[in-house]
Amino acid sequence: MRIDDRPGGCGRCDEPGGCRSTGLAYALKAPDKVFRLPNRIGAEAGDAVRLRIDDAAPLRGALLGYGLGVVLLIAGAALGTGLAAEGQGDLFALTGGLGGLAAAVGLNRFVLRSSRLREAFDVEMVHEPASCRHSAGTSS
Repeated sequence: MRIDDRPGGCGRCDEPGGCRSTGLAYALKAPDKVFRLPNRIGAEAGDAVRLRIDDAAPLRGALLGYGLGVVLLIAGAALGTGLAAEGQGDLFALTGGLGGLAAAVGLNRFVLRSSRLREAFDVEMVHEPASCRHSAGTSS
């Protein structure tokens, strides 16, 4: 499946007051435009389809990608500070925080490789409703 139209966020990126957050998201790597999905509906090239994902999947992904890193960073820094000798709190906090971030990266990689855990983020292809097909080509 190839995605040619990739709207981002609220769609106000190039308007005055827009945050341009999609530019930040793709600063290090250009967005992928080709994805592999199981074709359980028998769609053919040129067919209009919709992609469906569980409502909670974006929140789970954000918590896993960002929340886990923040929690382990703070926990590692707190642990490092607690283990530090007098006058070495900052160094141990830094070391513990970096260790927490490394643990978060490792856990996220594990989740990406685990097919059972990835099921929570499955994307399903469904046929585009006929009412949407007619309005997709018109603009006002």
